[in-house]
Amino acid sequence: MKRDSGKKDNRSTAGEPDAAQASPAPSAQAAFASYAAPLVADAIEFAEAVREDTSPEALHKLRVSLRRLRSLWWAFEPLLKKEENTRQRALFKFLATAAGKTRDWDILIELLAHEDSGAHEIAPTFQEARGDALAVSRETLANADVKHLLREALSGASKELNTAHERVALRKFATRRVDSAKRSLKKRTKRASRAKRSDYTAFHDVRKAGKKLRYLLDFFAPVLKGNCKRTVKRLKQIQKRFGALNDVVASEGLLREHAASLAGSGDTGAVLAWFRQERKRRLRTAAQLLRKR
Repeated sequence: MKRDSGKKDNRSTAGEPDAAQASPAPSAQAAFASYAAPLVADAIEFAEAVREDTSPEALHKLRVSLRRLRSLWWAFEPLLKKEENTRQRALFKFLATAAGKTRDWDILIELLAHEDSGAHEIAPTFQEARGDALAVSRETLANADVKHLLREALSGASKELNTAHERVALRKFATRRVDSAKRSLKKRTKRASRAKRSDYTAFHDVRKAGKKLRYLLDFFAPVLKGNCKRTVKRLKQIQKRFGALNDVVASEGLLREHAASLAGSGDTGAVLAWFRQERKRRLRTAAQLLRKR
């Protein structure tokens, strides 16, 4: 490469690309692995930790990492084969559900431990049920061979994207996918704001759409134009309030599902009554947040 002669010349050196050409904007296809590989590594680490660590935190981290993977595969859906993408996302959901079965008991136990719910007599039975669920979660995750499945998913998607003939700029692609997630959240928020309080599904859809958008912003915020802080703040509010509602609804459902096995352990009727009241209260606070949008 020729040294600078000292003369100012705005033209590129003959035969050499200028700075913009030398550092082309990254493509979405090339960037995929940089997003996916760390998530896969985390999920594998957390899955292995669950074999030894029985704490609620270990299961929570595993479930979150799998949800983030599912959102990433959704983000890259337009660039991947539809059937394979759908299969992989279903796989991530299956593994997250396996971890979630134990996590659901953790949430129920935590909810009732700090409230005047009348659950003190049943608490030992809850812990026993949680232990049984953990055994099932561990067996399911071990039989699934999480490490192999996730590495295979990463390898397959990366190969498909790296061998694609077309390329799309990462910023352009990220903007489109974030905009799509925003439209989905707006649509579901509008539907929930008009829904009856008994229509929990409408509120749950807002939570899922908000969580997906939050994950996408976590991935793509550095390459997007503008500042996402205000949107992220709003999404955190949604996740906190709607997550609290979901915890109660899911725990109530879990208790009803196992009501027969809990019979004789304590006053399950009083606990269910507490859940009904708490669900109504949290539905009101969730609805209030929608009105502030």
